[in-house]
Amino acid sequence: MKSSAKRSNPDMIRSKEAWKQLLEEKLPARERIVDRNRAITAHYAQLYLQCPELFKWSGMAAFASSQVGVALAFVELLETPSAMMKIRREDVPRQDMISLLGGMAGFIFRSLFSLPVSVFDSALRTLLLDDLNEIRTGNNSIYQDIAWAHAAYIEGGLSEIAANADEQEKELMLQGFSLIDRGAALLKAGDDAVLARSMIRDGNICLLRHEQLKTLYPVFNAISIPGRVVVSFGSELDFQGAAPPGVADRASFAEYSGYLETLTGARRVTDQDDRWNWIENNVLPVWNAIDSTYATSPHLERKLREMAGGNPSMLQQIARFASTMSFLPGLE
Repeated sequence: MKSSAKRSNPDMIRSKEAWKQLLEEKLPARERIVDRNRAITAHYAQLYLQCPELFKWSGMAAFASSQVGVALAFVELLETPSAMMKIRREDVPRQDMISLLGGMAGFIFRSLFSLPVSVFDSALRTLLLDDLNEIRTGNNSIYQDIAWAHAAYIEGGLSEIAANADEQEKELMLQGFSLIDRGAALLKAGDDAVLARSMIRDGNICLLRHEQLKTLYPVFNAISIPGRVVVSFGSELDFQGAAPPGVADRASFAEYSGYLETLTGARRVTDQDDRWNWIENNVLPVWNAIDSTYATSPHLERKLREMAGGNPSMLQQIARFASTMSFLPGLE
């Protein structure tokens, strides 16, 4: 991919709204919640695969979006048990189906016999579903907020983003792409590869900070008090299958922050400081270690190609998500 490609005619620069519309047309309708999430995840994976040396944020975003999709699919299965009947046995590895059924059965059994009666209150149930909808909205918002800039950079270079960035986007997003672009230029020239990769990584962290501080701030603020515990326990990046043997493949907020602290709300992913502390000290080190293996190990590329192709089976991840939810109040 060319670094900061320049168009000879500046009038050809496409507007931000046009970029967003172009990407929106490639997604399923909003009411097709799980399918839409899968398409967003696939696009993030495709971006990383197109330029793994530059688009570090999009690679990690693919796994984060996939985890949101797992939660959405899990709730859809619980809300509509008949959806299970649509999964044909011949399409699913036997071990995956055993993991799914075992994880969900354990979750439902513990829920029925261990959860406080208040959890079954219809008002609380509605509240938690509203919280999940906020997370889904956040996933859509991140895509709308940053995916257009990646597409613009690929076609028109840094100038395409600069021509469209508003004041809020200039602070971190444009700064991020500027660093990525400078690093890409150094790599292309064969000058100081260590400095180039450091600039690229710092640029991608700027994109991540934009996502967390600008895009997700109102989303997490809208999460209900009981929902903060649920969301905190469900917040993890599962890189299973992407990491070679010996490399960590999971970054869990509850595990990093402490299960008791998460359960009591002393640490919560909806708190901006707690969230960034987890990202900076747990998520990024795990992701950077996996990303660094791309050129030497087939695992990450193979996993992202699965995601880029639509990742039709999430059964093991759904089972793991159900197991994670066993840390909710009253579950043992």
